[in-house]
Amino acid sequence: MGKPHIEAYKAFQRRFYEITKSIDKEQYLVPYLMSSHPGSTLREAVELAVFLKENKIRPEQVQDFYPTPGTISTAMFYTELDPYTLEKVYVPKTASEKAMQRALLQYFLPKNKQLVLEALKKAGRRDLIGSSPKCLIDDDVRSERSPKKGGGKWQQDRKDTKAPQGGRARKGAQKAKNYSKKGHR
Repeated sequence: MGKPHIEAYKAFQRRFYEITKSIDKEQYLVPYLMSSHPGSTLREAVELAVFLKENKIRPEQVQDFYPTPGTISTAMFYTELDPYTLEKVYVPKTASEKAMQRALLQYFLPKNKQLVLEALKKAGRRDLIGSSPKCLIDDDVRSERSPKKGGGKWQQDRKDTKAPQGGRARKGAQKAKNYSKKGHR
């Protein structure tokens, strides 16, 4: 609240990179992001996460809102009212919702996957869960343990270890053992 619309950021960003390119200097913008600000619902946090993904912005830092004396935001936090209109304002206060909003802004971090999944389901945005490029996260927990044919982390991790004790590997080993017991050397 009280901040310019996202279009102002986009215009600034566009102009910033035009000037940077024209002077042949490599510079970057680092957006300052705050989660759980008064007036921010889970829906707005999801919208911001989608914006970040679409614009290939991966913030390393996100600050949670904490009320500080003498600010309009703090007045909103405690009164749950917009001080200019006196209309009711939603204020995220539970640790659970604050954690979900923060995780959404860093949806790409593996440690945030469960919170992001929970937030998207709670916000009714299951369309952002899956494997398409528009999705924020993949919900297939099995894919982390047994990827599709052709490799993947699970199979790479297994390369330097013994064959699994089950299925074809064990049956093959048993056949070889039986074969050598019968005197076939």
